[in-house]
Amino acid sequence: MALLDFLKKIEPDKKKSPFLHTLYDGFFTFAYTPNTVTSDGVHIRDGMDLKRTMVMVVLAMQLCYIFGSYNIGHQHFVAIGENTGLLEGFLLKIVYGLVKILPIFLVTHIVGLGIEFFYAAKKGHAIEEGFLVSGALIPLIMPPDIPLWILALSVTFAVIIGKEAFGGTGMNILNIALLARVFVFFAYPTTISGDEVWVAGLEACSGGAAVDYGFIETSIINPLFGWLGMSGFNEAATVVDGYTGATPLGLASKGGWDAVTAVYSTDQMWWGAIPGSIGETCKPFIIAGALLLVTIGIASWRVMLSMLMGAAFMAFALNLWGATPFMEVPWMYQFYMGSFFFAMAFMATDPVTAASTNTGKWIYGFLIGMVGMIVRVMNPAYPEGWMLAILFMNVFAPLIDHYVLESNINKRLKRA
Repeated sequence: MALLDFLKKIEPDKKKSPFLHTLYDGFFTFAYTPNTVTSDGVHIRDGMDLKRTMVMVVLAMQLCYIFGSYNIGHQHFVAIGENTGLLEGFLLKIVYGLVKILPIFLVTHIVGLGIEFFYAAKKGHAIEEGFLVSGALIPLIMPPDIPLWILALSVTFAVIIGKEAFGGTGMNILNIALLARVFVFFAYPTTISGDEVWVAGLEACSGGAAVDYGFIETSIINPLFGWLGMSGFNEAATVVDGYTGATPLGLASKGGWDAVTAVYSTDQMWWGAIPGSIGETCKPFIIAGALLLVTIGIASWRVMLSMLMGAAFMAFALNLWGATPFMEVPWMYQFYMGSFFFAMAFMATDPVTAASTNTGKWIYGFLIGMVGMIVRVMNPAYPEGWMLAILFMNVFAPLIDHYVLESNINKRLKRA
């Protein structure tokens, strides 16, 4: 109570200092559930407001952050032939991953929340909570070495054009995190495609290429680890001969399943010890987050299950066609590669941009699965499809709900 009384005493005046009051309100409602409720006509009350709902979604991603930090370091050391075992140099790998992921996380939130604070103060309303989830998702779907200025531009575009232009949180028609990624994909394609962007800290992925360590690694971490009697970063290291930073999808698009298994085992792909976006590789951790969201009722199991069915159906149909090596990849192994489970758990289930009716969710998810698999296998420019498929179906979600409601109305009219 003492903290609550103190916070109430230092509340800035809303008219004299709108921006400071916006910042204060954002912190206050994050620390304490607002006590403003609907006065009439509501018989069920819940302590789960929008902020706390968003926080639960962010918590569901934390295993992805932990593994993503480790995998950034693991892929880097595999490339230079050091600490290649899964648990070798574990602490060094985690530290290196944090050095890479923290700037991405900070830039995303400073830019995104800064824009949200500005618009909230300008409009004279409380800070909207929607960026809590978008800000947690964006770092996980980016390459570990993305230039921070490009990241800042993509976040700015996504928040202003994708959300604020439509009225703010809850009014956007496209998934904000995916909009940030699609901006990078179309504006700076070499930053998010190819074989070299998925492994951090290398001048190139070819044999003999030098490492690219910065001030933090050489002047802070190395002396600290040396003082602790631990090995640090080898500034003279080079990429081993024969190394490839290609993702399984990149290999499959060129040589089919045989090309993939020549480099990666199915266990590596399932557990996520492969190059890729920061948080999209470890399938069991993503599934654990998805189960949490379904259990607490935040994400729709209908969208997840129907998306799985749609992807499996289309992958099996492409197997029957078999016109290219990528089409011949066994349909069940399509789920071992790429970001399907991450897209299914955290992107397609966005309640703002997904279909709202139960029947609509089945249709919406199934079509994402089908369209995403078609784009993944048949698009020569980019061997992955879930980003484009989800954004495409975001646009059609209201139309799907419209026809589902019209169908229900017509059925009831016939009975009447």
